[in-house]
Amino acid sequence: MKQTLVVARKELNSYFGSPMALIFVGVFLAATLFTFFWVDTFFSRGIADVRPLFNWMPLLLIFLVASLTMRQWSEEQQSGTLEILLTLPVRLSDLVLGKFLAVIVLVTVSLALTLFLPITVSLLGNLDWGPVIGGYLAAVLLAAAYAAMGLYVSARTDNQLISLIVTVLLGGAFYLVGAGGFTDFFSDELGEIFRALGSGARFESIERGVIDLRDLSYYFSLTAIFLGLNWLALESRGWSEGANTRSHRRRISLMVTLTVLNVVILNVWLFPLRSVRLDLTAQREYSLSGTTREMLKNLHEPLLIRGYFSEKTHPPPIRDMLKEYRIASNGNLEIDFVDPAQEPDKEAEANQTYGIRPTPLQAADRYGSSVVNSYFDILVRYGDQNVVLNFQDLIEVEQYRSGQIDVRLQNLEYDLTRAIKKVIYGFQSIESIMRSLDDPAKLTLYATPHTLPDSLRNAPTVIGDVAAEFVSESDGKFEFVMVDVDSVVSPLSRQDLYELYGLQPIPVSFFSSETYYLYMLLEIGAEAQVLYPSSDLSEASIRSGIESALKRSSKGFLKVIGMWTPPNVPQQGPFGQQMPSLKSYDMLGQVLSENYVVRSLDLVDGEVAPDVDVLMVIAPQEMNDVQRYAIDQYLMRGGAVVAAAGNFIMQPDQFTGGLGVQQVTDGLQEMLESYGISVEKKLVLDEQNEPFPVPVVRDLGGVQVQEIRAISYPFFVDVRSDGMNRESQVLANMQAITMNWPSPITLEVVEDNEKEVTVLLQSSQDSWSTTDTNIQPDMDVYPELGFPISPERTSQILAVSMQGLFESFFMGNQSPLERIDEQTGEAMKPEAVGMLETSSPNARLVVFSSAEFLNDTVLNLSSNLSGDRYLNSLQLAENVVDWAVEDLDLLSIRSRGTASRPLNPISEREQVFWETMNYLLALLALGILGWSRRVRGRNEEKMELSVRP
Repeated sequence: MKQTLVVARKELNSYFGSPMALIFVGVFLAATLFTFFWVDTFFSRGIADVRPLFNWMPLLLIFLVASLTMRQWSEEQQSGTLEILLTLPVRLSDLVLGKFLAVIVLVTVSLALTLFLPITVSLLGNLDWGPVIGGYLAAVLLAAAYAAMGLYVSARTDNQLISLIVTVLLGGAFYLVGAGGFTDFFSDELGEIFRALGSGARFESIERGVIDLRDLSYYFSLTAIFLGLNWLALESRGWSEGANTRSHRRRISLMVTLTVLNVVILNVWLFPLRSVRLDLTAQREYSLSGTTREMLKNLHEPLLIRGYFSEKTHPPPIRDMLKEYRIASNGNLEIDFVDPAQEPDKEAEANQTYGIRPTPLQAADRYGSSVVNSYFDILVRYGDQNVVLNFQDLIEVEQYRSGQIDVRLQNLEYDLTRAIKKVIYGFQSIESIMRSLDDPAKLTLYATPHTLPDSLRNAPTVIGDVAAEFVSESDGKFEFVMVDVDSVVSPLSRQDLYELYGLQPIPVSFFSSETYYLYMLLEIGAEAQVLYPSSDLSEASIRSGIESALKRSSKGFLKVIGMWTPPNVPQQGPFGQQMPSLKSYDMLGQVLSENYVVRSLDLVDGEVAPDVDVLMVIAPQEMNDVQRYAIDQYLMRGGAVVAAAGNFIMQPDQFTGGLGVQQVTDGLQEMLESYGISVEKKLVLDEQNEPFPVPVVRDLGGVQVQEIRAISYPFFVDVRSDGMNRESQVLANMQAITMNWPSPITLEVVEDNEKEVTVLLQSSQDSWSTTDTNIQPDMDVYPELGFPISPERTSQILAVSMQGLFESFFMGNQSPLERIDEQTGEAMKPEAVGMLETSSPNARLVVFSSAEFLNDTVLNLSSNLSGDRYLNSLQLAENVVDWAVEDLDLLSIRSRGTASRPLNPISEREQVFWETMNYLLALLALGILGWSRRVRGRNEEKMELSVRP
């Protein structure tokens, strides 16, 4: 080892003693910076990652490493010093390893000088350092393989130019054999083999942040093989052609051949081994989560996942991921890949049974473009349930500001696991849930039969009959008990019921002093769930309520999301024409329906069905007391309410055709204030914002010209990590959220033992509020942002959650359902049960101060300007629903997704500053290398003069 280091030091002195090292490092840094900032347009991508640094690394290293190795042995042969070198008392292996180590050290120094690029990115955004570490490791391993090839080629010729050309061709061949342009000519199976042989494909595997034993073995094997061939090439130079050395030649050749074969066999043996790897990404994005593994491990029936892919459209990551799913399922998962064009019977089944149709895709090459109908679908089937993931579900297309388009898989594990969860939960029945309960379920009816109003006299009997059916179907897992609260033998008094479960007596009517109890309490183990009475006490309604409670207590059923949105009715324009209402929220419903049953509600009957697990109220407006009463009483029953309750909504400008905002009327403002959340009648503006296309009027010599321009728009508040509550699971791993035309929230309640208050989102410190509803920018008067900037700026609360005990907004007032209609002279709903004045401790409320951040129009505008940025708003809504139903499995997987990490918003001047700074750092590094070379040269001259006689 000591001799190896001596040889390496000699070679390094040779590099740094000449302009060779300086030229190599300079060219490497120049090429890296150019591709990073100009070819891959880092700032235009707007993503905080270092993919542009490593995208071109495999090709750059081929040429740069070849230029380093071309002289190592060729120069020795050309100058005649090789024979002298081989006769020195140094082992041949030390000579080979020493020269190899010198090349690797120089490449490593060059790579180290690019560290200022990821440091810059980390200052501009939330950088995941896992792929950075993986990228640098992959670059060193790839350089080692190329260096070994170059040394071998250099040992076979005394011409440096030939050595350079052959090394480039050899390294290029290993790179191209795994490239997509080559593997696309072959079948999936053969293409996967070629990808395993390609140095570039292996580089991409490590560069994403996953250290796989197979990739490490590949690079070590490639390096060892060519270093061994290098040693053999030098060793054979001393062989004679006589018969006396024939046995020695055969023995050495056989030893090298067996070594190479063993290395090849080792890699073939490791090829199917996929589980020995280290995921360095921050959220372990390329490893199956515990939730997925647990779900697959508990499969009771065979699960089929079939991929319908046309030729050359099947990406390898899907096959790799499904193989991991099969391993985790303990043999209960069947995987099948079908090319419908080759199997007409299965294509017919896909079309007729599952509704799978080919997707028209645009294909382009140098000769033109065309539309090709291709299959890109995955079928997930369990029992009689099935879900199809199509091209839109699996693929994410992002267009950068530079015009480049990035097509990639979305969060594949999340897509597959949610589909599996949906078919498994849809396949199960009430009977199977009863059998799977660890503890028996006990339903207790707490009632006061002697004080029940006339409309509820038969309720205990009906409830008892329905409960008896559950008892008979449960095989001893369900028990029913009815308790008269006022009876002397009652195990719990009225005070006990309030202290333990928050149950209070219900007034018979607003004008009556009599009260009654009619509550069902479902207990499973240590968990208790209160079932509140509803106006519909039929057997079907009661059975549905009990079933919903059992489902809610288990993990085997899809939850129900009730969603209220304003009516999407076209408006009348000033000239009688119809104008869009801009009140569409279909994208939200579509996203939520992937994991939940979404049900549209109008709340006009004053009630929310008992099987609704979460109530979402989007842009509440033009509501009456009956609808507000439904929301209030649902919260009092211990429900979860999510309200996007901003004070301002979009409206089309009737004269200019542009956008305007108007203040909400008859919303939830007063009700929310009673809960302690005040949404002010102001608009929040922030210097940290998302651009927005707005019409801008310019004066060109007296001529008014209107144009659409994407400008900094302070009404679209960009909330980054510092404005998010990182302790909340709702915001786990989210990088940015845009709140559109939000209002500031003021909390009029403090956290206490009865209520937990959490601030979720806040604007930056450079934000302010205004009562002016003019949202059109005036760049002539206010050239910086288009709006006046207030000198008083501070962070504003934009979203908050509460959990605990709430008092009803209608406390002390008559229920709207009991009020007498002036036209009919009768109560609106005479059969309505009494009003609940306080909630159970499980009640949850989430309030966003933006009514439009989930609006389809806003999301479409954001997608046109910022790529997939709009998905963050939809993901936030999904996270809130997951938290509200306490279903955190998919929330944990979704947060592990490979969603892009956006850069912090910076101006063009700041972009120029950071780019210039990196170029100056590169020049500084070159200057230091040049200075050290001059100092070394002077020291050597002084030593040479000192030893002269």
